[in-house]
Amino acid sequence: MTEAIRLSRLMTERGLCSRREADRFIEQGLVSVDGTVVTTLGTKIIPTRQITLDPRAHIQQSQRVTVLINKPLGYVSGLPEKGYQSAVMLINKHNRFAQSDPVPGRHGLAPAGRLDIDSTGLMVFTRDGRVAKKIIAPHSAIEKEYLVRVQGRISSAKIELLQHGLCLDDKPLKRAEIAQLDHARLRFTLMEGRKRQIRRMCEQLDLKVTGLTRIRIGQVKLGRLGTGKWRLLRPGEYF
Repeated sequence: MTEAIRLSRLMTERGLCSRREADRFIEQGLVSVDGTVVTTLGTKIIPTRQITLDPRAHIQQSQRVTVLINKPLGYVSGLPEKGYQSAVMLINKHNRFAQSDPVPGRHGLAPAGRLDIDSTGLMVFTRDGRVAKKIIAPHSAIEKEYLVRVQGRISSAKIELLQHGLCLDDKPLKRAEIAQLDHARLRFTLMEGRKRQIRRMCEQLDLKVTGLTRIRIGQVKLGRLGTGKWRLLRPGEYF
């Protein structure tokens, strides 16, 4: 017999919304199971049942803005630290890439993934739990692509180890795609995001990272977005 699970959990697993959104939509009477509105938190259902969101829930979700930033050096990804600003502060009218984009309020915008203070490139700030979950969930299949400049001798043996065979914090790393662009530059494509992962991978092979820029998250590319500039995620643009 199929075991019943929490409605909010099932909504999240199906990608309908985040867990927090699911609870709020249920409380607001915006969720139906097989045509019947459910308003009780903690309700459990059989996974085969049909879940439908009220159009008002979709309207709420459409207002959950997602912002792309080309983070410069010297900015932190999350909360401000002593002497350093958060990259979210770059979201203002002066740094717009597209002048037609309305400037969203920064309240509630959270980073979906991070970049080190000494790294640059594509960052995502969002109020949409679905976007955050897709990018940073532990089992996310989203690729992240980086251009990396290093000091040290690059060899085919080192590239092979970077692709598969290294561990961090006593845990093996997922397979990566590594391409050598020239004598000092590599392109990394990862499907995980351990703390300072690329720098620590390179250190194990006597390669020192001197520059690191993220140029892609899933299907979304940094493109022509200038350093310190931001733009909204466009309709029809998906990670």
